[in-house]
Amino acid sequence: MAELSAIERVLRAELGEVRAQLAEQRLANVLLVQENSALREHDAALTAKLVALVEQVADLERRVGQNPRNSHKPPSSEGYEKPAPRSRRESTDRRSGGQPGHEGTTLRQVHVPDEVVRHQPAACSGCGTSLVDAPVVSVETRQVFDLPEIALRVVAHLLEHRRCGCGRVTMAGAGDGVPAGVGAPTQYGPGVRALASYLLTGQYLPLARTSELLTELVGAPISQGSLAGWYLDAAAGLDPFLNAVTAGLQAAPVLGADETGIRVDGALAWVHAARTDDLTLYTVSQRRGVEAMREAGVLPVLTPDTVLVHDFWSPYWTFDVTHAVCGAHLGRELVAAGEVAGQAGWAGGLDLLMREINRTTIAARQLNADGLTDSLLATYRRRYDDLITAGWAANPDHHSGRSGKGRRPKHVNLLDRLDTHRDEVLRYAHNLNVPFTNNGSEQDVRPLKIRMKIAGCLRTMTGAEAFCRHRSYLSTARKQGQSAFAALRMLHQNNPWIPAVPTTPG
Repeated sequence: MAELSAIERVLRAELGEVRAQLAEQRLANVLLVQENSALREHDAALTAKLVALVEQVADLERRVGQNPRNSHKPPSSEGYEKPAPRSRRESTDRRSGGQPGHEGTTLRQVHVPDEVVRHQPAACSGCGTSLVDAPVVSVETRQVFDLPEIALRVVAHLLEHRRCGCGRVTMAGAGDGVPAGVGAPTQYGPGVRALASYLLTGQYLPLARTSELLTELVGAPISQGSLAGWYLDAAAGLDPFLNAVTAGLQAAPVLGADETGIRVDGALAWVHAARTDDLTLYTVSQRRGVEAMREAGVLPVLTPDTVLVHDFWSPYWTFDVTHAVCGAHLGRELVAAGEVAGQAGWAGGLDLLMREINRTTIAARQLNADGLTDSLLATYRRRYDDLITAGWAANPDHHSGRSGKGRRPKHVNLLDRLDTHRDEVLRYAHNLNVPFTNNGSEQDVRPLKIRMKIAGCLRTMTGAEAFCRHRSYLSTARKQGQSAFAALRMLHQNNPWIPAVPTTPG
């Protein structure tokens, strides 16, 4: 019994130790489970962060890889390390250089020169004999085209004061042939004012350089304050012109629109352009979007039958018009989409298809056709639909609105737009009056950027509004074959040139 009691005590002691060890093991297991759970949560957080970083790196790589061929960046943004030019323009059978019928600018002799100077040889180049009495056997004409001495021409207007028999004294006025603008003992005429406005608005010179140029070239030491005053007065006189342009744009069956940012008084402002091939209207606003477009007064009054060509920017879709989107913008986006792994098939195919349709529409216009045949349009639409289907097949996680994990890629957003707005994308195929691109609008807003680069920001909103008025005037005048300087001279004579308002598509 004693032996059993001793064994029992040993067993109980060992059992206690086992139970203690088991308790410690259970506690360790609990701690391990907790640690494992924390590690899993940490791993999930790291994984999510890694996914976000991968997407960020991909987005940064995409931005670094952007260039004028696959994005909306201008060619000037590439700097001095830009690669060899690779234009998206397609080759044609036309030779490079001027085409038949193009008016060249080669300097040619005139039939009636302003001055003739005769030069006689004094002695024979062979024997040295005097040639004073020698007969003239031929004459070779060489003409030099040069500027005469530039100087101001002063005209004195003598305004007579005459006394009537009734005793009243009357001075000669406008009805007696006194020109407009002759209102002070001295003043600069419309020619000088027009030249100043042309340098400021047509050549984008700042006030100081314009003043210096006028002083150096024509001897007219005009202050910057006078230049600014002339500039604003001329802009205020453009109301009849602007009314005609606005009415013409409102009645146009097809017009384009674009916008660009400028600096006004150190802050960002926006210039909106509405245009056709014959008319241009610029307006400036501190806002960018629907409110600024409504203030301009063109887009809000367009009818549902009017075709508005734009670059897919969302505010344009708020207007009740027939929309058409720019094929050049879409082409650059398709190039960028084709550079993404697995997207080259549908993206490259759509790019080629849209350019093929454009070539067909150009040929149809040259033949004066009313439009493409129904069968050809149906073929184009079928090919377009097939490529859209292929695009969704290449992106199964995002089809039918499924966003998948993470942010939606840009190429999927592009594919969605091309799918949703098929009619707007192919508008140019169904209506030959609609251009394939909105390049005309982009070209019309480019002078605003040039002005910023040359003269810097505009100091006041009043000055920005005056600049937009002047640019509307000069752009429209050039489109209709008018001399910019002649139009400005008319403006400073209080008789602004009024454009013809065509009814043909822009």
